[in-house]
Amino acid sequence: MNIIEQAQKKFSLLDKIPLGAFVLQSDYIVIFWNSCLEEWTKIPRSQILGNSIHEYFPHLNQPRYASRLYQIFQGGPPTIFSSQLHKYIIPVPISKDKYRIQHTTVTAVSALDGDKFYALFSIEDLTDLTFRVQEYKNLRDQALAIAEERQQAKEAAETANRIKDEFLAIVSHELRSPLNPILGWAKLLKKRSLNEATTVRALETIERNAELQAQLIEDLLDISRILQGKLALNLEIVNLIFTIEAALETVQLAAEAKSIKINLHLDREIGQVKGDNNRIQQIIWNLLSNAVKFTPSGGQVEVYLEQINSEVQLRVSDTGKGISPEFLPYVFEYFRQADSRTTRSFGGLGLGLAIVRQLVELHGGTVLAESLGEGQGATFTVSLPVFQNLELGKENQNVSEDSYPSCTLYAPLEGIRLLVVDDNTDTREFLAFLLEQQGAIVTIAASASEALTAIMKSKPDLLLSDLGMPDVDGYTLIRQLRAMPADLGGQIPAIALTAYAAETTQKQVFTAGFQLHIAKPADPAELVAAIAALVKN
Repeated sequence: MNIIEQAQKKFSLLDKIPLGAFVLQSDYIVIFWNSCLEEWTKIPRSQILGNSIHEYFPHLNQPRYASRLYQIFQGGPPTIFSSQLHKYIIPVPISKDKYRIQHTTVTAVSALDGDKFYALFSIEDLTDLTFRVQEYKNLRDQALAIAEERQQAKEAAETANRIKDEFLAIVSHELRSPLNPILGWAKLLKKRSLNEATTVRALETIERNAELQAQLIEDLLDISRILQGKLALNLEIVNLIFTIEAALETVQLAAEAKSIKINLHLDREIGQVKGDNNRIQQIIWNLLSNAVKFTPSGGQVEVYLEQINSEVQLRVSDTGKGISPEFLPYVFEYFRQADSRTTRSFGGLGLGLAIVRQLVELHGGTVLAESLGEGQGATFTVSLPVFQNLELGKENQNVSEDSYPSCTLYAPLEGIRLLVVDDNTDTREFLAFLLEQQGAIVTIAASASEALTAIMKSKPDLLLSDLGMPDVDGYTLIRQLRAMPADLGGQIPAIALTAYAAETTQKQVFTAGFQLHIAKPADPAELVAAIAALVKN
């Protein structure tokens, strides 16, 4: 029996273990090659036994292996060829140029003859375990990333909820605050105990706070229209000089009250822009009122208008409160205020700049906010494209369907018979009083049924009706009226006067049969002018 046959018998148990195992003589001849290595390497033992290991794996001839194997052949202690020294002892590819990860232990075993020693290699395959550890690591990293995303989403949701709650609290505060002086002064006026000067003061306070409340509501409606994508523009050629001067008139008193000087630096040769004059004036008014609001007494506001290439640039700079670097990126966002505490110094809903950004972008422009920090003022720059074409398309000359000629402002209603329909007693009586003061003959009705009865008795020249009424609303009333013959009042001009002010409401109003739609609270002079214009058409 030769050495190889003896080795197969002596090391036969190594065929039953899940480790790769082979035995070398000191001359590197392979005398044992177990079945596990046959499976891994696809090298049968009949082929490799009796041959030098270097013929198959020449890297084992490298000094770093040879020096350590020399000690083994001398009967030295076991050595570990760890992955710190190499990736593998027996390179077995698995896929895509990757190799099995091995842990190899080399042990000296007594030779079959004499006092010599063999080198027994036992190779543990750690590939699956290593890949599994890496897979677990990847899964752990993914789980941590998902957890972090969820935490960020949770924090973002909590921030959004906090902002919403703060905004709702501010809305409640800002809408309720004007009611206090309105109701207070109204009750004192009711007692008729005030002298003439105090009465004038009371009425001015009521008017000022009512206008403030109306503006707050209009801001909310604008935001609602913007978010729904239903804010329409009535395009025309806009002279920015006139628009700036008109906006300046509305903030001049507030500026004078704080001794704030507004300096104008306007290029009178500036190019015109194409846009909605009222909305552009709203942009400018918001920026000016914002500057005055946050500038302390004795400060200054600078307004620049110039043309840079194909853009008209409007800059409003102030010497006021300024904007912190932390809040500057959010200054144009909805429902965001730098100070939302109950102790804040400045009122308002914080919607003005959000509305400015949206209106500017609807006009194809951009708006930029700059500030060196708190207490160092702020500059807002609006850029709008210069209008190039001298002719404005007919489709862009449309006047709002609910508009009326300005020349009829303060037109008398002498002898005009009006039917006022509103389920709210105070509104009904106020409208009757106002219109009778202008010479109108007014009939009032608290419901649609009362209105139809009144029309059957005496056909009015115009119907002024609320929309939101119990049982039968204003839409149904006008449809019933339009279904009647002309001699019974089917063609009576009609105005919808309502607190529902959205564009969708206007479309429903015109479709139902009204000629005009006026939102509450209506300016008395404008309401009278609208009635006069419609009756005369």
